[in-house]
Formats: sequence, C-alpha cells, structure tokens
Amino acid sequence: MSPAMTEQIRKEYGAVHAALPASVIEPARRDEAIERLCAQGLPTTREENWRYTNLRVLEHARFAPLETQGQAVPPLPEAPPGFVRYVFVDGLLRSGAAASHPGLTVRSLRTPGPSSSATWCPCPDFPEARLALLNEAFATDALLIEAHANAAPAGIELVFAATAGAQAGASYPRVRVVLEAGAELTVLERHMGAPEAASLVNSTVRADVGENARLTHYRLQQCAPRTAWFDTLTAQLAAQARYHLLTVGTGALTARSTVHVRLAGAGAELALSAAALADHQQSHDMYALSEHVAPNTRTTETFRGIASGRARVAFNGKIAVRERAGGSDSRQSLRGLLDGPQAEIDLRPQLEIYTDEVRCSHGATAGKLDQNMLFYLLSRGIAPQTAQHLLKWAFLEDVVARIERTELRRQIERDLASQMSAAATLKELL
Repeated sequence: MSPAMTEQIRKEYGAVHAALPASVIEPARRDEAIERLCAQGLPTTREENWRYTNLRVLEHARFAPLETQGQAVPPLPEAPPGFVRYVFVDGLLRSGAAASHPGLTVRSLRTPGPSSSATWCPCPDFPEARLALLNEAFATDALLIEAHANAAPAGIELVFAATAGAQAGASYPRVRVVLEAGAELTVLERHMGAPEAASLVNSTVRADVGENARLTHYRLQQCAPRTAWFDTLTAQLAAQARYHLLTVGTGALTARSTVHVRLAGAGAELALSAAALADHQQSHDMYALSEHVAPNTRTTETFRGIASGRARVAFNGKIAVRERAGGSDSRQSLRGLLDGPQAEIDLRPQLEIYTDEVRCSHGATAGKLDQNMLFYLLSRGIAPQTAQHLLKWAFLEDVVARIERTELRRQIERDLASQMSAAATLKELL
C-alpha cells in the first residue's frame, strides 16, 4: 500500500470514527484495526494469493462508510419458503421481522440490546484477511444470529443491497453466526445492487458451529455489473460439527472471496462447493483455506467455473493438515471451462500436510467444451448453440444440484440460465 493510500485511510477514519456506533464495534477495536491495516498494507497483485484479483478499483475508492442509507431497495427475488428475510441497504438494516422460531435469536447490534453469550472474535490475522480490517474499522451495522442448544432447523435469509457509488463511500456488511451444541440452521446470504451503481462492498462473516451442530450456508453473489465486491469469511467447527458452504458468483465487475475454515474438533466436516460464471471483463477470484487441526476431520471441496469473453475466473484451494490431525480426509475437485480465446481460468490446488496418517487427493483441470460430447449432441440434431448451453449447464450443475432447498435451487438455476442467455434454451429443464 502506497504512503498516499495509507494517509487517505487514516484521514477518512479520523473524519468519521467519532460517529461510528460503539455498540457494533468498540472504538478501541476500530483503532487497532486501522493501525494493523496501515502497518501491513492493503494487498497487492505482487502477492501470490492475490495475483488474480483486480485490485485497481481500490485506488480511487472512498473507504469511509456511506453517510446515508442510500436509495430505495432494488427489486428483490421472492423469498424461498421457510426463510425469514432481513434486508440491508448499503450496510444498514432496512427491514426484518423478529425471529419467532424457538431457540433462535436474530438482532442488529446497531441498536444496543440484551447481553449475549456470543462474543465477537478478534479480526482474522492471516495475511489474506487484511481487507477484513477495513470492515472492523468502518462497519456501521452488524447482525448477530444465534441458534441455541438443540434448536430445531430454521432458515434465515440475508439480503445485502448496494445502491451508492464507490466515490460516495463503501458499504460494510457484517454477520456473526453462532450455533450451539446440536443446533441446525440454514442461512441464505444474497448480495445484490442497483444496476447503475459502481459500488464498493467489503463484507465479513464469522461462523462458529458447535458440537454436533449443522450449518448449511448458501452464498449468492449477484451484484450489479460495475460493483467491486470483497468478502472475508472465517469459521470454526467443534467436534462432529457439519458445515456445508455453497457459493455461486455471477455478478460484480470485480469479486474476491477469502474463506478460512478451521476444523478444530474431532470428526468435524466441511463440504465446500463453489461455482462462478463470468463474462465480458469480469474478474472472479476465490481463496479457500481449510485447516485441519483435530483428528478424523474431513473436507470435500468442489469448484466449477466458466469464463467467457475477456473474463478471468480463479480458485485457490489450500488444505492444511496439522500434526495432531491424524486420520483426516480431504478431497478436491477443481474444474474450469474456457469459453472464448481471451478468457482465463486459473486453478491452484494446494496440500500442506504435517502428518502421515491422512487420505488426501486433489485434481484440477481447465479446458474447452468436450468436443466428443458436443459432436454427440450435434449428431442427434441439436442446434450448435443449444448443445453448448446444455454442456455448460451440466458443468455447473455439479455444484448447483447440491442445493437441498428445491425452490432456492430453481431460483439459482434460472439466474444462471439468464446469465448464459440460455433461459429459453433450458426452459424445459427449469
């Protein structure tokens, strides 16, 4: 980070810090985050784990949060059955019904409320999480979701809409999810925006999954075409915990997601499934670290990405197995599809193993459409464009088919079909 940018961040923070709500983040923590960020610097493409991210958008952005709540909420898709919806506009809670589900607490921290057993963890300190320090310093709202011990299954939908341009200020979505022992929860997290807005969004999510608890987490990045979207997600799993994280990215001009999941309890399991569809000059990048700390833990990682036009899609999946994590099992399947001579796919599977008692495998391939399959479809009288759409659809369905909620899966399938300009072609499948 250049001295000029360091000075800019300090100046912007100094101008607004007195007005930032202490109930969301304590002033001392905000000050510490700014000092750490200025000492470490913003990431650059010279760093290996950031080389595929478009960071130029940060050079002309205003990092201070928006002073107003922005414009009206853009049109939203229908809420899937069984979910309670909370809507945030430019980082601030705009609407949301009180959670009536027994054993579930959901509340914004902008308005001080009753004390909670959940504490906010320190900001992540691994190098790839530096942008979370901006969120720690500037966040104006935060949502706390607690599923208490042995709570029955429940569904929460979070919609984050960005409406203002990056030169007016940034928005900082912030979520904390806590599942106590034996609880079960589904969270649908949807990021959207006004079509004309060139917004800057910097989101952080922290999830703690207790013993024998199960968290299913769907994340949809459907931001406006000129948005710059950055995200940091950290999670910790207790013994026998299950975390199913499924992400689908189709929007934004620049999108970067950093994920760090720590399997801290024996028998914990992570299933990470991700799909990205990019066209024109979009850049989608994801860095995912799964850290096995306890024995007999398991990670299953699946990625499918399609890059068209001059787009770039990147996925960097790292699995680290520590000394005391004997009996761990990990599997990676990373595949990319190039749909154009100027498109780029970058896949990087990594294994870092400190014990011999493991079963780890990985595979990564990138290429064009299977010509044999294409020839087969053409030989059956299917039009060339239809045949290509069908093959792309089957490629992404490796991830989308894992969505357990039927109505939600159909919503996402319709969105993917429209992004591929294939809705009419695939209407019989939808």
